Amino acid sequence: MTVTKNEERGYWEVFFYYKDYTGTRKQKHKRGFKTKKEAVSWAEQFIVQQSRNLDMTFQSFWELYRDDMSQRLRENSVRTKDYIVELKILPYFGKKKIADITAADIRQWQNSMMKNNYSQTYLETINNQLSAIFNYAVKYYDLPRNPCTQAGSMGKGNAEEMEFWTQEEFETFIEFVKDKPVSYYAFLTLYWTGIRLGELLALSLDDFDIKEKTLSITKSYQRIGGKDIITAPKTAKGKRVITLPDFLVLELEEYVGKLYGMTGNDRLFMITKSYLEKEMVRGTELSGVKKIRLHDLRHSHASLLISKLGAQPNLVAERLGHEKIQTKALNINTELTTTSIYMGIATFYSVDKVIDYFKKKYPVFWKKLDNKIFFTEEINNKIVFGYKDMFNIVGQIFDKYISTGKYDISNIIGAEEQGKEQSPEKKNTID
Repeated sequence: MTVTKNEERGYWEVFFYYKDYTGTRKQKHKRGFKTKKEAVSWAEQFIVQQSRNLDMTFQSFWELYRDDMSQRLRENSVRTKDYIVELKILPYFGKKKIADITAADIRQWQNSMMKNNYSQTYLETINNQLSAIFNYAVKYYDLPRNPCTQAGSMGKGNAEEMEFWTQEEFETFIEFVKDKPVSYYAFLTLYWTGIRLGELLALSLDDFDIKEKTLSITKSYQRIGGKDIITAPKTAKGKRVITLPDFLVLELEEYVGKLYGMTGNDRLFMITKSYLEKEMVRGTELSGVKKIRLHDLRHSHASLLISKLGAQPNLVAERLGHEKIQTKALNINTELTTTSIYMGIATFYSVDKVIDYFKKKYPVFWKKLDNKIFFTEEINNKIVFGYKDMFNIVGQIFDKYISTGKYDISNIIGAEEQGKEQSPEKKNTID
């Protein structure tokens, strides 16, 4: 190792050889150090890093961990790690050797964090970031154990009750942001689709299919370092197609009509998270509804669907773009029974789709129906969310028409698939 001082510029530089992870001998040159000691210390830590020897400081191991994670995580996720580690963890553990950090050290650090009056959820987030680094060391660098596991947890993941708006609260709020069309349509879309804010801001004209009444969720928008960044959705399941209710299709069609000169790749909502946060504050103050976060509109959507109708939890997860069924948006504390909380809904079905389903499923009944306009209005008065809801709606309508005594349903149901009536001896009842 050679350490020299650049007299002209006043800094120290170091030259040395090391072996990389393949065993290949390579030369390294680094300059810009204020002192000789600083240059030597950096070179020694670099050599240890390359040898995969845990006889290195936590700071050095963090750099290895970050380099690896930056290739696997979204830029915003890496920035979150940077912020937490650099401000909450490195000041305490940075100069300690990672192999020497004990559970007792972790407990002392946790106690110091808990004195800062952070929320329980934030405390858990900080602790999880530290634990993730040690788990990485255990898995890839043969650290004997994770001291965070021994020390125990800090904070709670679901310490605070999730906030959401009922449909009535949202409808009160939305009236007070109508004066700004982009705000109005953005909030409508967030509430009635449950998509993430980044997914909303990434929506382009091509993602909105008026004919099929759908939104295609294929990307996410983030503003990072003053630049617009478009990435893949948050999870693998994030790529999905969401069916829209008829009224929202009409609203978005009207909005798109106001956006002159747009091309297919242009973003529908050329706004930022900060803008919508300020608009949400303005709307809540004017309307008087309780304050919630932007992300809570996603919880509000889930709550709306849960309160309207139950469905299989996996269908809820699909609509929301979740990897796992048991996620926060599905564990909302609504005024429902415990069973209802874990029920959910998959997708909206338009009136036309329900009518088409009914005509195909029960063509004989449809042919005999003497007031199709009234029947359509019956459907139109109900928000239809998914197949299970569709079955319930159809069943309710059958019950209603049976009660009039005008239709002999029993000799129709069993023969619908063939489009002809059954004989009297093969009558079936409605399921």
